Amino acid sequence: MQISLADRTYLVTGGGSGIGKGAAAAIVASGGHVTLVGRNADKLSAAVDEIRAGEGSGEVRYEPTDVTNEDEVARAVDAATAWHGRLHGVVHSAGGSETIGPITQIDSDAWRRTIDLNINGTMYLLKHAGREMVRGGGGSFVGISSIASSNIHRWFGAYGVSKAALDHLLMLAADELGPSWVRVNSIRPGLTRTEMVGPIMEVPAVTDDYRACTPLPRFGEVEDIAHLAVFLLSDAASWITGQAINVDGGHGLRRGPDISGMLEPIFGADGLRGVVSS
Repeated sequence: MQISLADRTYLVTGGGSGIGKGAAAAIVASGGHVTLVGRNADKLSAAVDEIRAGEGSGEVRYEPTDVTNEDEVARAVDAATAWHGRLHGVVHSAGGSETIGPITQIDSDAWRRTIDLNINGTMYLLKHAGREMVRGGGGSFVGISSIASSNIHRWFGAYGVSKAALDHLLMLAADELGPSWVRVNSIRPGLTRTEMVGPIMEVPAVTDDYRACTPLPRFGEVEDIAHLAVFLLSDAASWITGQAINVDGGHGLRRGPDISGMLEPIFGADGLRGVVSS
């Protein structure tokens, strides 16, 4: 089976690094045209240069965009659509968290910012990109979730909570937009080698526990996620919608990671069980 995205136009959020950049490179390698969006124009520009130096006949450009700002999201979607006259799909990779630590000590402003990024940003993008894909006769929206949405990750704060909400939102959109031939799916990566998880990968006790929890005992690479994203964007996945698909080496079969060794020096053993000193 050969997968081609030739002459199709896509928007990729979080495109300056990590999974977003990897997905964009894979789309371009498959012949698709990509508009990268993200907050940091310098990172986006560097990503564009890197992707252009790689394989593929697709084109790539960028639009600096904060996905928590609905007006900026609408502008980016309009620009991506106008580029070649139609928007065929989205890979939504923008996300993150500021709230690692015990729930009794979470900073409430950081919680709100994380929810704003992971949930509201997704809704804005679905709202505006969904309109364009419906107008164009169909399309495919792929959201990047996490196994933290389905497997409890203690002390991950708003991250797993918001990714669970993201999965639910995408399933809702899949049901609503299916009659207009817009497919909506999410990918749940396991521990994948990106800048965001770099600090976790530097703690041997934590990485050893991840391996012990993973039937295929290696870390994920951005290409592992990008390959599935391209498949879900393509016609080969034309009867797949409303799914949350794990790409995690089987980690989802077991438990969330034990990161107590990384956090106990910061919060203390009592702090990890919810004790807050007066």
